[in-house]
Amino acid sequence: MKSTGIVRKVDQLGRIVTPIELRRSMGVNIGDPMEIFLDDDRIILRKFESAQTCVVTGEVFTENFESQLVKGMHLSPRGARLLLEELQNVSKK
Repeated sequence: MKSTGIVRKVDQLGRIVTPIELRRSMGVNIGDPMEIFLDDDRIILRKFESAQTCVVTGEVFTENFESQLVKGMHLSPRGARLLLEELQNVSKK
């Protein structure tokens, strides 16, 4: 395990602020789901990546579906609409 040298205090609600440098290096954005693991005396945080995460919006819903054209590409209903709109706009140019 690599030490960052960064120390943060836990607030009254049990929250810890993750430094922006770490969030950027790990690709964690506002609203991203995080997985929490326990490993003996350690708490491990990891960005949650679902096999059904929409490639356009990042949304994870039971309604997400796998593309028939691109194996492994999942879309949410909103992501599919946004992608369709963008493709229609590109084809008009």
